Amino acid sequence: MIASSELILNPDGSVYHLNLKPENIAHDIIFVGDPDRVEKITQFFDSIEFSIQKREFKTQTGIYKGKRLTVLSTGIGPDNIDIVLNELDALVNIDLATRQPNENLTSLNIIRIGTSGAIQADIPIDSFVLSQYGIGLDNMLRSYIVDEVTHKDIEDAFITQTQWDVRKGRPYAIACSKTLEKRIESSEMYKGITCTIGGFYGPQGRVLRLPIQDSDLNPKMDHFQFNGNRITNLEMETTAIYGLSALLGHNALSLNAIIANRANGTFSDDPTQAVDQLIAYTLDKLAQ
Repeated sequence: MIASSELILNPDGSVYHLNLKPENIAHDIIFVGDPDRVEKITQFFDSIEFSIQKREFKTQTGIYKGKRLTVLSTGIGPDNIDIVLNELDALVNIDLATRQPNENLTSLNIIRIGTSGAIQADIPIDSFVLSQYGIGLDNMLRSYIVDEVTHKDIEDAFITQTQWDVRKGRPYAIACSKTLEKRIESSEMYKGITCTIGGFYGPQGRVLRLPIQDSDLNPKMDHFQFNGNRITNLEMETTAIYGLSALLGHNALSLNAIIANRANGTFSDDPTQAVDQLIAYTLDKLAQ
């Protein structure tokens, strides 16, 4: 039995941070970062059956073109992903009454819709990027036993090509769900490797008043290559989602609307429209 200190439940029996019970979620789940973006997606639903928010975690479940979907905001960063993925998994794979893992496990389909900055000059503003791989620079997943789901060859190549300082921890590389990739992909999508970074300013090479450990890291990432794959963009959640999903037996895919291009120093004139277009695209793919 899982102790109450390890799997914390609210007085109503819901999981601690998300305030959700098993019946509140669909098997197809869309992640967004911003709680305000949840209703930007569910406004297109035919009906909404459930809605709740606790802290930055807002959840709505409803029907879109006959398909039951859940939209959930994770907030920012891989630490929040650790909370969200573990609690979602508990909802479908642990009996919350007995605190025992289920004998028959359920796989969720999880798609992240986010915004990101491209680091390649040829990836235009307002385009879409599908992350075939994630490289995590945040260390979160290293608290788990990860060797069965990581790609050591990509990690080694990244460390060598970027002269990565291992005092910052060993990067971890995880692939997306090939099942979801085939379901969502199209000629409209750029594909590549997404770097997940545990901060927005210094960790992503932004300098305000503090000097950073490696001022050349972004240019080195620009030129990274592994078997024809390159790093397309930087953000703060994808690889953590891929890693925990792979370990727990769920399918995960990350899609980003490119609202900035770090190589060109440009920013979208209408980032809201870019995100709306990615939302519409993803909903229709899920409903097919």
